Amino acid sequence: MCEDLGFEKLLGEEGFFARLFARSPSGAGREPLYGSDLPVVLLTGGPGMGKGRLLHAVRDRFAVKVPVIHLDCGSPVYADRAEPEPGARSAATEALVEAARRLCTWQGTGGSFAFPRLFTGLAMIATGVADGRPSAVATEIERYEMLPQRQRFRGLGAGDFWRGVLGGTIQNLLANLAPQVLGVYQAAVGNALLDVLFDRLAPRGRAELERIYGAYPGAAGQPGDGLRNLAADFQAGFADRELAESFLFRALREDLEAAYASPVGWLRRVGRPGLLLGHAESPLGVQLLSAVLTDRRGGQRDRVVIVGTARRADGGVFLHGGLPQQQVVPPAEFRPADGGHAAWSRSTGAGAGQAPLADGVLLLRMPLLTGDQLREETQRRQQRAEPEGAANRRRIDAAVARLSGGRPHSVIRLAAAAAAFRMPADSNDRDLLDAPLRHPGDGGPERPVADVLLQELILDQPPVRLPDVHRDQWLDLLTHLSVAHDEECANVLLRHHQAGRVHHLTAHQVTQLLIDTGWPSCERHFIGDFGLRQLLVHRLYGLRPGGAAWHADHHLLRDHYAERAADEGAPSGGAFRSVAAHRMNHHLVSGGVDDVVGHLVATLPGRAEEWSAELLEIAQAPYPGGADARRERAEGLVTVDGPALRRTVDQVLHAAWLCEERTRPSGKTADTLAKLLERLSIMDFDGAGELDKTATRWSGLAGNEQPLLRCTCTGQLARGR
Repeated sequence: MCEDLGFEKLLGEEGFFARLFARSPSGAGREPLYGSDLPVVLLTGGPGMGKGRLLHAVRDRFAVKVPVIHLDCGSPVYADRAEPEPGARSAATEALVEAARRLCTWQGTGGSFAFPRLFTGLAMIATGVADGRPSAVATEIERYEMLPQRQRFRGLGAGDFWRGVLGGTIQNLLANLAPQVLGVYQAAVGNALLDVLFDRLAPRGRAELERIYGAYPGAAGQPGDGLRNLAADFQAGFADRELAESFLFRALREDLEAAYASPVGWLRRVGRPGLLLGHAESPLGVQLLSAVLTDRRGGQRDRVVIVGTARRADGGVFLHGGLPQQQVVPPAEFRPADGGHAAWSRSTGAGAGQAPLADGVLLLRMPLLTGDQLREETQRRQQRAEPEGAANRRRIDAAVARLSGGRPHSVIRLAAAAAAFRMPADSNDRDLLDAPLRHPGDGGPERPVADVLLQELILDQPPVRLPDVHRDQWLDLLTHLSVAHDEECANVLLRHHQAGRVHHLTAHQVTQLLIDTGWPSCERHFIGDFGLRQLLVHRLYGLRPGGAAWHADHHLLRDHYAERAADEGAPSGGAFRSVAAHRMNHHLVSGGVDDVVGHLVATLPGRAEEWSAELLEIAQAPYPGGADARRERAEGLVTVDGPALRRTVDQVLHAAWLCEERTRPSGKTADTLAKLLERLSIMDFDGAGELDKTATRWSGLAGNEQPLLRCTCTGQLARGR
């Protein structure tokens, strides 16, 4: 895998991250972006857009020159480390300790960092260990021994924070607790610990703790009271614990700021330190992001670059203060493909202190691969076989482009699977999904690339808020929903496929989960990402022999809309112009071609314009697996009974269906469609002449591989050509 594929401009010597860190990958200084008030940068994009890959590339490019730490907020390791002492540790504190420990051993320009402010807070919450005796507290605090002092001068205080040495080791320091504690009460141990710590503070250290912990809620300027409140809040759990954890994150950033702002740091340290938060849409990630955004909104300033990930296009619901979607003001955003600088500034004036957290965010929209980048990646992997291989490579390029939509991860996997694959004659793009691929890193047998992508994009990245009771069925539900168009359509499928289960998901809930996961929406397709929909359609057809699951879902929807039309007299069809058109769409792809042709013939006279629009709605459907005779039928090579009007409408339907499916080049079918419409336009029925204009319009679109009926997902596909 090419780690910087699609990110070259972002990672370059003059790129966005060089300006953000004020240091290029080669070590040259760069004019910093944004001044002293920094936004939190969120990389936004759904599964497969490369957010994690970009974070790792940033770390690998910059961490030698500036202190850049990567934390995976979705990893269970932090909760696992906290589990033995839940009264003194949490996933959040373990993540902060991890970051501090790595920075304690950083060996770049300016040397390692010390964290006396963070250490003090951690030492205080250590009094909550299950065995509250002084020796147990001392053992817990010893876990943080390396934090308060720079490792280059091990045993000495951090600058002038501590008065002299710390008594050899933390264990020796804490041995002084025992004579001062008359019992094992937490308050007594805490008071004794404060006495020991404050006794060893230098004047500057005392002033710093007064400034920081004296500002803790309820402390009234008294650092001892602030630290006691911190420990009490941590013990209380829930929102109180989150307040304490957020304050510890502030202490960590204050320690980093002090390392840069001191006279020695000002002379020796360069650039800005960075904290990269992978899977920041997880509860731990949201908590850390909320903490820093709240602090900066309140006026706290530090030079720590915070870069996280966000699946949702709006950055995440936590940023918007619970506002209804229609009232949400999107955060500032930067699209690398647009070029220029990433502009951002914080709101000022009355009410700025109560602005939504989104005000402090800059969204970096993860870029789709360009057509040139996509072709370079696929051709780089192709096994050369000239001259006949050239046509195959062009066909592979087109299939990868459409199936991936430019999503980098899908491009990489599909291109790898296609390296030795030859597309069958008159192939559908989905044929490529059966190409074998060995899942990277698992050492197992080769599997179809479709299975690998579904594992990585769906099973490995479920929605954060998906209830556990639905996790075993999530992929299956999405598979069946690949044939749905709108929420009504989806609810019919969901009720059927969740029958017998106590807990049900509704179409609205699934829509929200897809949005949370970063999948785009489309007004005509319930699964709004074209590439994902093709993966799921492919899986649906293979669930049961002969495509039985495919046909059953379409029959279910066909029958539902038949009943709706009979009961309500063909009202609006949601994503369709009418219930009848919706019904015919599902009937078409499940064996009802002749019925659909009969419907189109009967409804054509006198309404050519409306008929053309309805024809496209019916024809915008994937073709089931197996032999595809549509091209021959469109060209009149298949015998069809009936008068000339019926035979021509039959051909028009199959030509439009081929052009609208969007999983193969339309080729000569565009010309065929235009000629067939011209033939209809001179037939003897009311309004026939209007079809001549339709023929001209459709011919231009289809001839340039553009959708005849544009929607959000097919429009994106057309732009990515």
